[in-house]
Amino acid sequence: MTAIDIEQPGALSAWLRANGKIGPDESPRVTVLAGGVSNRTVLVERDSGEAWVVKQALEKLRVQVDWFSSPERIHREALGIRWLTELAPPGTITPFIFEDHDIHLLAMAAVPQPHQNWKAMLLRGELYLDHVDQFARLLGQIHRESARRRAELEPVFGDRGFFETLRLEPYYEYASSQVPEASPFYTALLAETRAINQTIVHGDYSPKNVLVYEDRLILLDHEVIHFGDPGFDLGFGFTHLISKAHHLPDHRDAFAEAARRAWRTYEETVSGCDFAYVLQPRAVRHTLACLLARVAGRSPLEYLDPAERARQRTVTIALMDNPPVTIDDLVTRFVTAL
Repeated sequence: MTAIDIEQPGALSAWLRANGKIGPDESPRVTVLAGGVSNRTVLVERDSGEAWVVKQALEKLRVQVDWFSSPERIHREALGIRWLTELAPPGTITPFIFEDHDIHLLAMAAVPQPHQNWKAMLLRGELYLDHVDQFARLLGQIHRESARRRAELEPVFGDRGFFETLRLEPYYEYASSQVPEASPFYTALLAETRAINQTIVHGDYSPKNVLVYEDRLILLDHEVIHFGDPGFDLGFGFTHLISKAHHLPDHRDAFAEAARRAWRTYEETVSGCDFAYVLQPRAVRHTLACLLARVAGRSPLEYLDPAERARQRTVTIALMDNPPVTIDDLVTRFVTAL
């Protein structure tokens, strides 16, 4: 199979016709979507009104430092879509359309217009508590239901290869190498994370991977999904709320309260699950690890300016020396230290 670049004009349409995905005389409108660092992503709009998002995994990611990952990960995302449709609340996962293993391509139903990216809304200060609750409940239900079906799901999602190359190495290990004083903290957390197998872990649970359509949150980008430590998802998600509390001082109190509320809603959602009883201190440690990794790892938060990155680094390292044990305490101490 000849490799194609789906962002090149006409390339994807020709491939879709040749492979029977669209009619022989059909010429869909293809629009390149911006923003992704690990995939080529385009919108395909057919004459019938049907619309797909088509993704093709890149071997070299679009970041400033060298970062490579096998394009086979697109098929892990396809697997994730098929299973998350069963685990997550109805309407929160885009339906699977098809995949191709030769050119590492995945198609899913497009979220209808008009929709907004949740990260963009948050950066404008558009923070709504119902969205925060949805964000927490969605994650909580994925964790709760996958824990309940552990015997079935752990063998399916046991491979953590892409989580290692796309998360633990570029975030935790790289940050550890750049910030020697944080290395013992990361070493201990890495060992703990690799030893835990409790739930499905999305691995990229971030507002940038959430679209808001008709006031409902829809989750995207599942290429590092695996069975492992739910604390990572919590830390990854809380980092974005707390970092925006840092970045947007006029909305600082609102984002701080949103992080506290998200934990309460999540905790209610997973109430009664065995993994939940000792999870909060580990969620705090993952949040600290991610807060530092997003200013010192391979993928820093682009909206933080140099002064903000330096401040977040200093505050987080100080908290690592004596970590809080609750999300509430973490948020309070972080915001106070700013």
